Amino acid sequence: MCDGNELDNLREVLRAASAVLAAREDQMLTADEWDALEHAVAAATQPPPADGRDETFAVEDSALVRRVVPAKGKAYEHRCPQEAFEAVAAAVDEIRHDAFVLEDIRQRANVTWTQAAVAFAFLKERSCVLPVHGRKRVAASTFIFENPMTEYHALAADA
Repeated sequence: MCDGNELDNLREVLRAASAVLAAREDQMLTADEWDALEHAVAAATQPPPADGRDETFAVEDSALVRRVVPAKGKAYEHRCPQEAFEAVAAAVDEIRHDAFVLEDIRQRANVTWTQAAVAFAFLKERSCVLPVHGRKRVAASTFIFENPMTEYHALAADA
């Protein structure tokens, strides 16, 4: 059975597909129609949160804090100091638009695995990096260093 969010995503895919079919019938396909279909399909195919775990981020004492409450097991948290987060953002900026994985970022940033994992999870959650194939990611925009730093400071301001 579909939950409300999943049902809304499926309705959006159906709406976008119907619009494309109607345009095809009229022999007119616009970039907006293709974009709408692409976004709707992407939203509908996003995997549900991993096994019902709850993941949140906060900035406390200038450190990015990742808190996870798994569906089973004990809750945990890990921290990434601001300097390490900046190093991760700079590492993504150095790689630019080449595909990368967490290991690439950790090596280039020269931070601990835990710090890299916290920063990387935050970058994924805030859509600063996007999936391209399997575990590989690319930067989501041309403002590669600025986007993660903006998200970090916006989260800190919310505290």
